Amino acid sequence: MKRYCLALDLKDDPQLIEEYKTHHQDVWPEILESIRDSGITDMEIYLLGNRLFMIMEVEDNFSFERKSEMDQGNPKVQEWEDLMWKYQQALPLAKPGEKWMLMEKIFDLNPKVL
Repeated sequence: MKRYCLALDLKDDPQLIEEYKTHHQDVWPEILESIRDSGITDMEIYLLGNRLFMIMEVEDNFSFERKSEMDQGNPKVQEWEDLMWKYQQALPLAKPGEKWMLMEKIFDLNPKVL
């Protein structure tokens, strides 16, 4: 099992932030299915101000490349992503078209020895 942490910003508009939160209280079943089918076993999203923080736990064979390919081929995921982009904005250091950015782990209270 692996864990990844990612960050993204929302547009700094209280009404849009509330709408985004509402969407995430009732995520479309096709999106949940797509997330699970990609090898993501658990996902949490946290919000502070307009900064989002996502924690994903994934199966050992998970890859971001495979997830991206699956998403590109799924019209419902594309519809969801288009809707979410109404609320989201790229981090200042993001490359064009980049949304969620992988964060670097710099501390672990209980490091695992392999």
